[in-house]
Amino acid sequence: MSIPKYWREIPQRYRLEALKCKKCGKIFFPPRLICSNCKTQEFENIRLKEEGKIVTYTIIRVPPKQFNGQAPYPVAIVELDDGVRIMGQITDANPEEIEIGKKVRVVFRKIQEQGHAGIINYGYKFILK
Repeated sequence: MSIPKYWREIPQRYRLEALKCKKCGKIFFPPRLICSNCKTQEFENIRLKEEGKIVTYTIIRVPPKQFNGQAPYPVAIVELDDGVRIMGQITDANPEEIEIGKKVRVVFRKIQEQGHAGIINYGYKFILK
């Protein structure tokens, strides 16, 4: 990931900031410029809820090279309590403990490093409640 892109995504990665349409109430994460529902461009910033439930998940056994030391690891689509669905890694859990419908909480963790001298990317992951 390029450094400029990383900096642009900090509000979403660090604070779970999203945009809520002022006209129809639809929430966008990541943010968009135009509401896909009512075509307005008027939004308000909101913070997403930090708890939700697992909608579906998979176990990554052959990861991309930047995640080689972590395999196998679970990745889930989680529906947060405000209805937004986001994807992220489930951490600090055995794959046998993970079930669809189980409650999770968002945590802030290290995602990856870009080499020995590159930036360290942080972001959200999930832990079981």
